[in-house]
Amino acid sequence: MKYVNADILPKELLKEVQKYTNGVMLYIPKREEERKGWGTKSGSRKLLAFRNHEIRNRFAEGATIEQLMEQYFLSYDSIKKIVYTKLK
Repeated sequence: MKYVNADILPKELLKEVQKYTNGVMLYIPKREEERKGWGTKSGSRKLLAFRNHEIRNRFAEGATIEQLMEQYFLSYDSIKKIVYTKLK
């Protein structure tokens, strides 16, 4: 997160904001249309989707939940959720 000094705001707006938050740090989120989904920038979402696809394939080929737990270091419930959840 990048911090910017508030003097970039018009003086009238800054005075109005100071009525509510005088001297504190204020987080202003991005506009909704500029937000990116979780993991899209870092690639984490793709990596997890690929891992889950592999888990489903291995399960379909006969691997047990216990074997998948050991290979992927996930809990029983996590593996179960991955293999039994229907894809959209």
